[in-house]
Amino acid sequence: MTRNKLRLAIVGAGPAGIYAADILLKAERNFDVSIDLFDHLPAPYGLVRYGVAPDHPRIKGIITALREVLDRGDIRIFGNVHFGEDITLDDLKKHYNAVIFATGAVRDASLPIPGIELEGSYGAADFVSWFDGHPDFPRTWPLEAESVAVIGNGNVALDVSRILAKHADDLLSTEIPANVYEGLQASPVTDVHVFGRRGPTSVKFTPLELRELGELRDVDMIVYDEDFDYDDAARAAVSGNKQVFVIDKVLNQWRQRETGNASRRLHLHFFAKPLEIADDGTGRVGAIRYERTAPDGEGGVVGTGEIREIPIQAIYRAVGYFGSPLAGVPFDDSYGVIPNHEGQVLTHDAETGEARQLYGVYATGWIKRGPVGLIGHTKSDAMETVKHLINDLGNWWSPESPSEESVVELLESRGIAYTDLDGWHRLDEHEKALGEPEGRARIKVVPRDEMVEISRGE
Repeated sequence: MTRNKLRLAIVGAGPAGIYAADILLKAERNFDVSIDLFDHLPAPYGLVRYGVAPDHPRIKGIITALREVLDRGDIRIFGNVHFGEDITLDDLKKHYNAVIFATGAVRDASLPIPGIELEGSYGAADFVSWFDGHPDFPRTWPLEAESVAVIGNGNVALDVSRILAKHADDLLSTEIPANVYEGLQASPVTDVHVFGRRGPTSVKFTPLELRELGELRDVDMIVYDEDFDYDDAARAAVSGNKQVFVIDKVLNQWRQRETGNASRRLHLHFFAKPLEIADDGTGRVGAIRYERTAPDGEGGVVGTGEIREIPIQAIYRAVGYFGSPLAGVPFDDSYGVIPNHEGQVLTHDAETGEARQLYGVYATGWIKRGPVGLIGHTKSDAMETVKHLINDLGNWWSPESPSEESVVELLESRGIAYTDLDGWHRLDEHEKALGEPEGRARIKVVPRDEMVEISRGE
């Protein structure tokens, strides 16, 4: 079978989807390519816009690279289009030769300990979506606790801890929406406790994230000397890994700091395995109970049997993200991913039970490999998927209506108020204009209907 054009749909306009589009357009191939990006949000960039803390302008700088790809004009965007509702897999088969799913992972992974369901217990991903102005989350957040626990030792845990401990006025130079500033300004928090099951040399966050914690105004960094009695495995990690060396150096510098003068404190508890969230008697979070762990001599930890308790009024679990199933697409409920082989989506044969390739359907990014790795890892991920897409040319779909106009006609016939690249430019300029009088790069528009109206020039 010979083909001279690939009509490709990509579902998800975050880094994973945009990288995949860019890599395909630059790849060696003997056919033309026409790509349409679909996203359920009115604006592109996915977790870079809605999953990175607003006081991280350096990380957000990746938007500049993504913008350059989109602004070339060789990729169409259809925002505010919900896959499974506004457009289905059967629709895509009628108009495209293949689809790549790049929908990421936006739900919080579960933490199965008693009391995690109490009022005052939250997922970190939901909190991040709130402070990043995600249009599908409530405008308000219950910031009523003086003492808060954050469970996790990754970058998201540090983002959540930093935003909780930071004084709201110190976020005014960022793009946080007004409702987020007002919520954080009214927070009565005095203590944020971060819990990690293993020791300081086994953390998952990066030195950059850790250093930023120590730069918070009027916040004491509290570390505990008992956590720094290293075994041979920990000492080997410090001497043999530059990142661990820097993290150890920063933490030990904090041990020497004078504390007691700040109005807020951020405590780092290592060798602390959460066991239970205690009820305060009214169905709300009242305390966290945890077991003190100890090094096992091989880089892991074992329980010591020593149980401790710290009074808290709220808890955030930052133990990872989890993918969401997509209508008509195979899904692995255990891992929260689309089952695949190097990006080629797999389905199970009903008769034999064996896995076989679902032709025309691909995956990339976190929905492909799970929520691990930094944004940069998404590029190599996309290269692998795109390589298979190109080589699978003989097994692409044969769409009955492949013209570029037919998709527009379909969306318009269904009354879908989709947004496009010009619309994103309008929204982008509008947000920048909102921020200009206050000397800020932008102020995000939060309500979905308002985003759509501005994007569509209505």
